[in-house]
Amino acid sequence: MKSFDEGQYPHSDLTSEIIASAQAVHEDLRPGLDEVLYERALCIEFAERKINFVQQKVYEVRYKSRYIGNLIPDLIVDARVIVDLKVVEAFSDTHIAQMLGYLNITGLEIGLLINFKHSKLQIKRIANLKKHP
Repeated sequence: MKSFDEGQYPHSDLTSEIIASAQAVHEDLRPGLDEVLYERALCIEFAERKINFVQQKVYEVRYKSRYIGNLIPDLIVDARVIVDLKVVEAFSDTHIAQMLGYLNITGLEIGLLINFKHSKLQIKRIANLKKHP
């Protein structure tokens, strides 16, 4: 995983729109709710801002060409960015590893972890720029 400055991430224009949408939801609903409520509110915000998204899209996971299960990220925005919402004390290595797995399976380059737990919205961009075969 390569480190990037804020403006160097692929799709930084779109991730900025996603973050602005999440901030609007956070400012209105405030911290302390269940993750699913923030997800539903963010979908409303995306729709109002005319941001294309898919909620709970199912991706088949295969190992050696055999189906082993499904991966279901929270949101896929404009078929370019995975958005995974959290209500946790802090992002952990497990959250980052999970997002890298999502990026690997979907073939997308950028994921956003968004944490609604605290009075200040927490955001972590994760890039997987490994070339997909």
